[in-house]
Amino acid sequence: MMRQWSDIKADHPDCIVLFRLGDFYEAFNEDAAAVADVCDVVLTSRPVRKGQRVPMAGVPYHAVDGYIAQLVRAGRKVAIVEQSGSETSPEKRARMSRRPSYDDPAPAATGGGRQILEREVVRVVTAGTLVEGDLLDERANNYLTAVADADGSFGLAYADVTTGEFATTVIAGTDAERRLLDELVRLRPAELLVRSSLLEADGLPGFGASFAGRLATALDLAGCAAAMMPLPDWRLDAETARRALLDHFGTASLAAYGCDEEPLAAAAAGGVLAYVKETQRGAVAQLAALSTYSTEAYMALDAATRRNLEITGTIRDGRRRGSLLWVLDRTRTALGARLLRSWLDRPLVDAAAIDARLDAVEALVGDSMLRAELREALSGMPDLERLTNRVVAGYAGPRELQALATGLRTIPALSDQLRDRSDLPDMLRSRCGQDVSPVSDLVDASVADEPPVALGVAGVVRAGFDEELDAIHASVAEARDWIAGLEAVERERTGIAKLKVGYNKVFGYYLAVPKSKTNDVPDDYVRKQTLVDSERYITPELKERESEVLHAEERIIALERRLFGQVVERVADAAPEILAAARDVAAIDCLAALAEIAVANRYARPEVYDDRDLVIEGGRHPVVERVRQDQPFVPNDVAIADGEIVLLTGPNMAGKSTIGRQVALTVLMAQIGSYVPADAARVGLVDRIFTRIGAQDEIAAGQSTFMVEMVETAGILNHASPRSLIVLDELGRGTSTYDGIAIAWAVIEHIHNHPRLGARTLFATHYHELTALEDLLPRVRNMSMAVTDTGDGVVFLHRIERGAADRSYGVHVAELAGLPRDVVGRAWEILGRLEAEGNVPLQGTERRPPPSESTGQLALFAPFDVEHPVVEALKALDVDSMTPLEALTLLYELRRQSRVRGPGSEPPTA
Repeated sequence: MMRQWSDIKADHPDCIVLFRLGDFYEAFNEDAAAVADVCDVVLTSRPVRKGQRVPMAGVPYHAVDGYIAQLVRAGRKVAIVEQSGSETSPEKRARMSRRPSYDDPAPAATGGGRQILEREVVRVVTAGTLVEGDLLDERANNYLTAVADADGSFGLAYADVTTGEFATTVIAGTDAERRLLDELVRLRPAELLVRSSLLEADGLPGFGASFAGRLATALDLAGCAAAMMPLPDWRLDAETARRALLDHFGTASLAAYGCDEEPLAAAAAGGVLAYVKETQRGAVAQLAALSTYSTEAYMALDAATRRNLEITGTIRDGRRRGSLLWVLDRTRTALGARLLRSWLDRPLVDAAAIDARLDAVEALVGDSMLRAELREALSGMPDLERLTNRVVAGYAGPRELQALATGLRTIPALSDQLRDRSDLPDMLRSRCGQDVSPVSDLVDASVADEPPVALGVAGVVRAGFDEELDAIHASVAEARDWIAGLEAVERERTGIAKLKVGYNKVFGYYLAVPKSKTNDVPDDYVRKQTLVDSERYITPELKERESEVLHAEERIIALERRLFGQVVERVADAAPEILAAARDVAAIDCLAALAEIAVANRYARPEVYDDRDLVIEGGRHPVVERVRQDQPFVPNDVAIADGEIVLLTGPNMAGKSTIGRQVALTVLMAQIGSYVPADAARVGLVDRIFTRIGAQDEIAAGQSTFMVEMVETAGILNHASPRSLIVLDELGRGTSTYDGIAIAWAVIEHIHNHPRLGARTLFATHYHELTALEDLLPRVRNMSMAVTDTGDGVVFLHRIERGAADRSYGVHVAELAGLPRDVVGRAWEILGRLEAEGNVPLQGTERRPPPSESTGQLALFAPFDVEHPVVEALKALDVDSMTPLEALTLLYELRRQSRVRGPGSEPPTA
């Protein structure tokens, strides 16, 4: 047996091997130590020969799922080894490979004695291939992803083996790596497959090991604990993967799947398929279709934006409560919850598709009776997707099949409620058109009302489903009745009044006769046992009836197993229709949930257009409004025209960050087809939302707060387009005041002036000096958070008003925060002295220090007495006489002079 274990372990060296021995799964040697450490079970030992023991740790078979979950969460792969019903013959054991793990020169004899049960690895459990419902979040997908790379381009594929979702894409271009990371953050994979050489090499052309490091860091910083697993390079070879996909789908071309001309997409998809085949033998059947998509078909959201907007998890701890998903998720089913999360992860960028969703939501908002009926019908709906795929994979038990049938019986009712309503939009009326009643009828006819949890116990198949099974049950019932009446019959036949029918585990059924009456027994009685006061007999007919009773259960279990397998196969054949119906159920659930939340929270239908304006009337923050229900939320109007930059000033705690986030969330909600928290909203389509909110170190990436700020800002400036929405909050606060102001000023100018940008921008800042930009840049508009000074302190009104704030009220905020009075008083003294000496940025026109009090520090935005030399040089140019080369050369020189020369310097010469 240990040699058998050694062979299996040699084939799966990277796995913890759980070896089935009777009612336990055992781990040996180093695996035992790992199981004991992770699962907190006792580490013991087992004798393998005289004087030699090996470490061992075991867990009971009925609780193994929980232990597997602990091991997988700890980043381990687990190979499950089951014992089959047949035994390994001596000849077969003699042929088994001899991989010595113990120094025994004379192995045990292979002939005679006890036989060894045959064992095999039935599956390898990894983070990305879990199929057990108890180990998964039912409201989120569990994705296995693979990345194939070549010449700076990438193929990305992902699959959820519990739902059958299987998709691939190609990401190419100058910013391919960034978009790949964004897509991985969206997917939040449980497992990421990459070529092994990528993890092993010290540096490969283009990216090398550093690229693998950036993958791991990006996923880690996004709160995704994906395990990065190596695949042999040949597994991600385009031609190898293409052949594997063709064999799997049984086609001559991949054109139907959209990746016939996309070798990188096919390579990544082939890598996923190969990994699933190796680890989950049955689950590969669930990947019945492959879709190819483009990341440009959806709004792009990078990791920073997803984190800053708290779309599916909070910044602080990643929890669902406090996120936008937490507010919107009123779904009644697990599959609806997963689809809603997918919609939030991938907002649409097509106005017609958005309006189609909005039309469906509006219809349900306006028909409260229909909405209530649909949601009631969805209540208690099982997870049709995961149940169906457990059936396809061969893991479903009787009760799971019964649950699937229960859910399928609900679908005709949903269809009836929608199909005949001509007033409903097509997105609703076209749902649930699949006829799945034959499947539910089959399960109802074949599975008993209260079947056991798993096969191996009689009572799975309903009476009347199979004649052979019914005949066995009838014969057993007849045999039991015959045995029950045997005592009376034999007493009458023999005249022995004290004759009794008994049973024990050694002899089975018997006839007990007192010794005084042994001469009266018939000739067909066969003596089996002599006791002190009686003799025990059997008869041929009794043994025949006994055999019927004692062996009937074994026959019933075997036949029920075969019949159940046939039912499962027929249900699996209908999987495409069931999954299509499940997707319709999920969409109805999502639309009804969005309608429910719109009514409950007084949301309004947004108008979505193919222009670049953004107008929100009476806008509110959906999460803050929900969390702080005891305080009325102050609504605000926000309008950002095409290419406009709204410069929002005001003190800390006045609500600048909340305004920025609520504008971004309103746009995102509108583009998933949801009503929005506002009185009205007009949204010009947004291709990307960029946010730079908050400050935090990223120690894992070796970046300080300011470095993180600059990296994120650089990403925005390099990748935004005129259709983007940019929300910047307190940019530049991670460095010195003057550096921060200078950087913020330059960023605003760049967004405003660069021909590739001109994006709608909300720029919240406490640098009041930046408000001067309204006079210099035509598309900059000053707005501020209203504050009133009562004399005893300040009151934040949380309302936006036109114009710039006059000062920051920083010390006021410190006072409100509860700083000791002597600290606050001293802060006022120091602030007054510094402002008087000109050593702090100007706080407002009424507090601007006179020039005579300046310490000599050049005022940042004060007009120069001497015109800048670059300006003088520009005025002196004879543009008409310059060649293009001379003009370009001078342009570079002027740029250099603008950075190093100050007032009074000599102008450059042309």
